[in-house]
Amino acid sequence: MNNYLKPLVKEFKKKANPQNAEPMAKYMKNLFPFLGVKTPERREIIKKFYKEFGLPEIYNLEEIIKDLWELPEREYQYFTIGLLRKFSKKLDEDFIELFEHLIITKSWWDSVDGIASWLVGSLFQRFPELINPYTKKWMKSNNMWLQRTVILFQLGYKDKTDVKLLFKNIKKCMDSKEFFIRKAIGWALREYSKTDPQAVINFVENNELAPLSKREALKWLKNQGKNLLIKNYELRITN
Repeated sequence: MNNYLKPLVKEFKKKANPQNAEPMAKYMKNLFPFLGVKTPERREIIKKFYKEFGLPEIYNLEEIIKDLWELPEREYQYFTIGLLRKFSKKLDEDFIELFEHLIITKSWWDSVDGIASWLVGSLFQRFPELINPYTKKWMKSNNMWLQRTVILFQLGYKDKTDVKLLFKNIKKCMDSKEFFIRKAIGWALREYSKTDPQAVINFVENNELAPLSKREALKWLKNQGKNLLIKNYELRITN
């Protein structure tokens, strides 16, 4: 293990709480063990750690990330994503390979979603030449988590969203039976509906989305009182 991590691991172990660990693991379907350090305390540990030790040198970052990801307890994966976010504007394009590794290893929504929207999304904005080859590769991979990443990486793009790319990739996997793909489709459409509600309405109307995806896609519009658009859509599909 890289020396930078040793005081962090020591502090996390000191704060471990088996009573918390069991329900935390259960919430994540018992896929990963937990130390039982809840979010507020975890943040406090990390804040003190950064204050005392600072950030690592960027040339050591990949080694540190890999060491963290191999640690069994889930709190370390959460720390990993937070650490990478602090470097998000400094990472070069080669980090896409590391991100891919993190997506397909110890995969679950609690890690993949942050990697997709915060890390991959940021890297693709800075190096747009990566978008086409990697989104194509990931969509063809048949790996649910890579496909979810393709759908979600533009979550924070707003008016800079590549709508054609988003809609094209949703169409490629909208027949999926996977809950996490259907949910991602709805989430991505819901976020984009905040930028262009009519585009989302038109897309939902003209494509055979799963009920879950459709419901999630229109949720924000309904909650925000965009009912005229919704009513017009519902009228068209019932006539």
